Amino acid sequence: MVAAVLAAVAVASGSARGVAARPLVGEGGGGAWGDDRAPLQASRAFNIAHRGSNGELPEETAAAYARAIDEGADFIEADIEATKDGHLVCFHDTTLDATTDVADHPEFAGRRRTLEVQWANVTGYFVTDFTLAELKTLRAKQRWNFRDKSHDGISPIITFEEFINIALNAKRVVGIYPEMKNPAFMNKHVQWADGKKYEDKFIATLKKYGYGGRYMSPEWRAKPVFVQSFAPTALVRASGLTDSPLVFLIDDVTVRTEDTNQSYDEITSGEYLDYMKKYVVGIGPWKDTVVPPTKDNRLATPTDLVAMAHARGLQVHPYTYRNENKFLHFNFRQDPYAEYDYWINDVGVDGLFTDFPASLRRFQEWTAKKKD
Repeated sequence: MVAAVLAAVAVASGSARGVAARPLVGEGGGGAWGDDRAPLQASRAFNIAHRGSNGELPEETAAAYARAIDEGADFIEADIEATKDGHLVCFHDTTLDATTDVADHPEFAGRRRTLEVQWANVTGYFVTDFTLAELKTLRAKQRWNFRDKSHDGISPIITFEEFINIALNAKRVVGIYPEMKNPAFMNKHVQWADGKKYEDKFIATLKKYGYGGRYMSPEWRAKPVFVQSFAPTALVRASGLTDSPLVFLIDDVTVRTEDTNQSYDEITSGEYLDYMKKYVVGIGPWKDTVVPPTKDNRLATPTDLVAMAHARGLQVHPYTYRNENKFLHFNFRQDPYAEYDYWINDVGVDGLFTDFPASLRRFQEWTAKKKD
């Protein structure tokens, strides 16, 4: 399996078009490894490659993850969903429409339908209506038209196990940061023959590859992992299945949780953080929940969410940092490095989900040299 994954990475990362992925900073991915691999750094905020280096390559693909490792990411992040036949795959949306060529496959035309997802009706081609073999016939595409589209139509959807193998075969220790994505929806629309739930299958896959151990223990340092979810009940269930550190994701305060139908305004209260700290080591809030913007795209006064989390011994890993002007508040003068500086040095976060891990790594290397 490992050889197949690495072969896919080599093709998908650009060689098919004559464009090789060049290591920009740090060790690249691929190849056998031993105990002499460079360890995961823990002296600065974690560089978390959001769906891989998806600012450059289609998200959640082997190519995007290999590129992120080449660019110095500490962790590669993935959303994990389930297929009709019970396999776990790396995919963000519940529907395939936005990031694959499913619409170009006439054999699947009859699969499009409408289902309720997180209290809203969604129409599209649902991941849970396809077998793994069927999904493997599709090819990924860039989500946004303002990003490079030249790699569309090359990379297939990968499984959770293929994702894990990409990290394990890096030349240095690279962590994984998988999300239990829409667990209530997965459990409703996918049934496993052994009666297990989505959360059980998710944790069992991690255990199969030796992931476990409490945060910063020797076992964890050997195979670093954070397990994340927006669903508090899934995290509570997972806490009884693994010692791996869990992270509670927090959305906009107006959004309600999929499983408990709570508003995130309620969830960001001290009382609820006191409850969740029994199960998680950190929170992953949307950055606009931490520091809300004004109507004219400037930063308002920060909330006390980071201070509240730190007072309870919780790490804070906000999402998502993107280089493009349309995602930068005017305070940062269209400079993504100014945004990183603000969040790391002023707000004091412990990790950042970024679409551009090379940019974050460069910023941290430059600022580390200045401190020296």
